[in-house]
Amino acid sequence: MTETRETTNAAFTPRVFSGIQPSGDLHLGNYLGALKRFADAQNRGIQSIYCMVDLHAITVWQDPADLKRSTRELCAGFIASGIDPEKSILINQSQVPEHAQLAWIFNCVARMGWMGRMTQWKDKAGKNAENASLGLFAYPALMAADILVYHATHVPVGEDQKQHLELTRDIAAKFNHDYGVEFFPITEPVIEGAATRVMSLRDGSKKMSKSDASDASRINMTDDADAIARKIRKAKTDPEGLPSEVKGLEDRPEARNLVNIYAALDDRSVEAVLAEYGGQPFSVFKPALADLAVARLAPISAEMARLMADPAQIDRILTEGAARAREITAPILRQTYDIVGMVAPA
Repeated sequence: MTETRETTNAAFTPRVFSGIQPSGDLHLGNYLGALKRFADAQNRGIQSIYCMVDLHAITVWQDPADLKRSTRELCAGFIASGIDPEKSILINQSQVPEHAQLAWIFNCVARMGWMGRMTQWKDKAGKNAENASLGLFAYPALMAADILVYHATHVPVGEDQKQHLELTRDIAAKFNHDYGVEFFPITEPVIEGAATRVMSLRDGSKKMSKSDASDASRINMTDDADAIARKIRKAKTDPEGLPSEVKGLEDRPEARNLVNIYAALDDRSVEAVLAEYGGQPFSVFKPALADLAVARLAPISAEMARLMADPAQIDRILTEGAARAREITAPILRQTYDIVGMVAPA
């Protein structure tokens, strides 16, 4: 990949973009890894765009009715978690056509070799790469367009998306170099907090996932208070009590996961949690974690249910968000076309 990175982001208005696939069944990992962070960052004075990436979702087959429901549910999850559509821009990707239009430009900038090296492509396509969709292969170019069509300077990103963001930076750098401009920023990743990766409640070595066959492995954002408490109390642990220092969590994935979850839910450091609970058995810690999880998550679940009862209101929010988004994306796409040499309408 190209290493040309002359562009400085000082010339760009600070702006945050992040997207989540509307794949259904939001869980605690989505909340702590993304939604809560977005809500916490909302009042920092930086314009933020949060997106339900429905175009990305269809790189693999989606039932149309499920996709619509999942998109609305994700929107409800954003709002219930604290995202204010008046303060942030909340959209679903397909309502802002500049995402797909810029993606085609980036398809012509990115190299086949770059795409072929993407870990997620290898994982998802596997041995059936010949049968995978072209969209799945080109997924990272669309992700780059999602970010750069807003000239976003920062992206909150999980560990599993760092490679795609690096590709976004390479595409921006190559475009700028090829056309002799400093038009696209070199977007910076934002990775912070105790629970960047939330792991399964049944196996601390695996990421929490909706695809796990066991519902007990995850806390769904639609779970009620009883279900949340039950799953925490039944979460897998080991025979030892909690250590008093972080290094004591090494080689104890389940213990580390539960402490990380507590820290993230309570906006505390892992060190602070261990200072309070170090030396205590899990019979003391897990009920405390269950109470905290119920206090934080049950109101979100209830608000999501309320919002989902009025899908027309969710649709209005997304339509209004798309109109606001296009005030940013349309001029950037026009400038991109001009740089590339396309004749724009007079």
